[in-house]
Amino acid sequence: MRPATATAAAVTTILGVGAAAVAAGRYAGDAALKAPSGRPLPADRRLTVHATAAGQVTLTRSFTSLRPGTYGLVGDGVHAVVGPVIDQAHQAADTVVRRLERVNHGTLRPGAKVRITPELHSGDPATALGLEFREVEIPGELGGLPAWFVPGPRDTWVITAHGLGTTREHPLNLTAFLHGQQLPVLDLAYRGDPGAPRSPDGLAHLGESEWRDLDAAIRFAVRYGAEKVVLHGWSTGASMALHACVNSALRDRICGLVLDSPVLDWQVTLRALAAAHGVPSALLPLAVRAAQGKTGLQGARLLDTSLPATLHVPTLIFHGPDDTLAPWQPSRELAARRPDLISLHAVPQAPHAAMWNAGPAHYEETLRRFLTPLM
Repeated sequence: MRPATATAAAVTTILGVGAAAVAAGRYAGDAALKAPSGRPLPADRRLTVHATAAGQVTLTRSFTSLRPGTYGLVGDGVHAVVGPVIDQAHQAADTVVRRLERVNHGTLRPGAKVRITPELHSGDPATALGLEFREVEIPGELGGLPAWFVPGPRDTWVITAHGLGTTREHPLNLTAFLHGQQLPVLDLAYRGDPGAPRSPDGLAHLGESEWRDLDAAIRFAVRYGAEKVVLHGWSTGASMALHACVNSALRDRICGLVLDSPVLDWQVTLRALAAAHGVPSALLPLAVRAAQGKTGLQGARLLDTSLPATLHVPTLIFHGPDDTLAPWQPSRELAARRPDLISLHAVPQAPHAAMWNAGPAHYEETLRRFLTPLM
């Protein structure tokens, strides 16, 4: 081959490989940001149901199935709730026996493939918890946003926002507790959720645009009687709460934030989502750049913006060192920057957005103490 021909072929090959890598990066970025609400996150590995008995279920032994606490168990046509590991039960080397609290619907059969989820309930506040509620529609910038409103006598409302891989059923874990504190609860479905408008580009923005739907919920609450609001968010819902606290025109009505597993560094979370989708590590930087180009996500972490300095309300953070989607180091850094306002409660052995599941009683008591002066 002549030198000029060889050079042209090499350049063509390099360009082809580069174009393929860019295309793969775009695909990876889209895959990471198209995780639909209510669908398992790619890192949530499936388990096999090996056996069931009265009040117990035997699952494949793994780090996931050995987690302490109470979790939902979801599979094809089934939703159940499992409690702690039963230490006294006979367990084979490759299985673990957990307490079976209840089966919400369907049947747990041996051989079924299931996933553990932080969502304990399926249905609405009435069917899941027996609580009176109203289905309301909140006017948002993209259209009507469905929400559940559970009334209470106080004029401080709690507005909840779920996060990655879950739906507005996730905050039902705490709705009965909040109702017991006589607090009205507004449980929001936002853009991309079932029944809510689709994001214009069809992608999640990890809180950077979704916060405007939370802002709409604040306006709704104030219009219908709320004097103050507490924003309680999980995962990207927690990031939405931080954005709203700083940017909302009604930020003076926000009297407190509760952040569970907040996504404070979107690039780290995007890399984790893409890696869980099987994206090779060499393509992860391209996936981040592609996602940034398509969504307009800012390059800076929330910690590197004006947020830490402009935060103005008491804030309670639940986070733990075992969170692989939103590492807790940024939460520790945020709390260290504003010790006058922020209290960080570490929760070991809890996966992303499941801090309550790992220890419900401790979580609720900590939350009660935080909310009492805000009521």
